[in-house]
Amino acid sequence: MSFLKTNQFPMPIKSYLAHPHDGKKQHLIDALSAIKECEVLPAKNEDILVVVTDTLDDASEEILKEKIEKIDSLKLLAMVSGFNSPQN
Repeated sequence: MSFLKTNQFPMPIKSYLAHPHDGKKQHLIDALSAIKECEVLPAKNEDILVVVTDTLDDASEEILKEKIEKIDSLKLLAMVSGFNSPQN
């Protein structure tokens, strides 16, 4: 995934903390990693994942968030940061 795009339109880049259901961390990693707009960074000492998303626009981001929230191994998804890249 490329976070530095040379497009003239703002692109939402957001980061989330994803909490899996007990014993489902690897399933959640696999499910999120299969989504091309997501980059997954698992914590080494906690049962938590950092998920960074990169989409074309706010509408695409909302669709992606809904898709992520449907993953059955996901217990909680909390956005921690959002950023729209400036227009060139």
